[in-house]
Amino acid sequence: MTQHNPTQDTTPEGSRRGFLTSTALGAMAATTAVLNPSEAQAQAVRATPTAEIVGKEHWAIKKVAGQDVRLFMWNKKLRNPSAAPSRGTLVFVHGSSVSSTPVFDLQIPGRIEASTMDWFARLGYDTWCFDCEGYGRSDKTRDMNATIADGADDITVVSEYILKTSGSKKALFYGSSSGALRAALFAQRHPERVSRLALDAFVWTGEGSPTLAERKKKLDAYRANNRRPIDRAMIRSIFTRDHPGTSDLTIVDAFADAVLALDTSVPTGTYIDMSANLPVCDPEKLKVPTLIMRGEYDGIASLQDLTNFFAKLPNGDKQFIVMPGIAHTSTRSKNFALVYHLLEGFFSQPAPVYTGA
Repeated sequence: MTQHNPTQDTTPEGSRRGFLTSTALGAMAATTAVLNPSEAQAQAVRATPTAEIVGKEHWAIKKVAGQDVRLFMWNKKLRNPSAAPSRGTLVFVHGSSVSSTPVFDLQIPGRIEASTMDWFARLGYDTWCFDCEGYGRSDKTRDMNATIADGADDITVVSEYILKTSGSKKALFYGSSSGALRAALFAQRHPERVSRLALDAFVWTGEGSPTLAERKKKLDAYRANNRRPIDRAMIRSIFTRDHPGTSDLTIVDAFADAVLALDTSVPTGTYIDMSANLPVCDPEKLKVPTLIMRGEYDGIASLQDLTNFFAKLPNGDKQFIVMPGIAHTSTRSKNFALVYHLLEGFFSQPAPVYTGA
């Protein structure tokens, strides 16, 4: 910034300009200090103790070919709704290798940021996550591999339950990796249920993806089995495969414990889809307000692949953000605060008064 030098202009008008410039800059700095969303968000989170958050399990029934499939849902919100302004209903959608609660509601003493659900509940969101069929606490009885389309079907069932239970007409959705694909396909099918959609670690065609190039080498094995084994080493690789140093490895053991307590194998359907069946959704049919979030070092999709997808989104209310210093697992990264800030900013963004339509 160029600083005003009073020796360069000593006239009364110059002095007045210098005073106004200094005053304006001071006001801008004061406004920034007061309204900085990151700090306001952090203060709100610190001000609302964890004890004020309540969790409750719910169950929905998906009917498939005359069979009832039970889907597990987990809801967390403030015990006292007046403790924070109501921000709406927020649904989190998990990815290919882990069920929902280890990802979105990890509990580590002294680490309030470990639970994404708790963080956003403190800000006033009615937060929900759920296990897709074949994962976690949801049914695993059918002979199926849980494709991305199956996951979109699951969101259809649980979103109907969640909207009815919460009394909301629409919900906010966040999905990561194959969870982003599930959420995007669901939003394409049911835009009337989606107020805003955040797609993290997303992929469209897979062109230029080093992660998917490696995954394709095991495609025959995935196709031969409906489930694939997971273990502690595999879980750790999620944090390290793209760019060592981006993730907070101090939480990996606790995360792995939570994952493996629920599953030692997971379905292969999303891996098959992402290796051989992309694209699975059409950007031109995705008409809801959408945020595309790409970690700088994420190997699941090239920047060009996502840029091409973003350009085709028809809704003018759209954003594309590259997150610096982040790989595939953004909420578990060292830069998690950036992720939470971006999501809160997008989800709390006012609707446009004029759109030109």
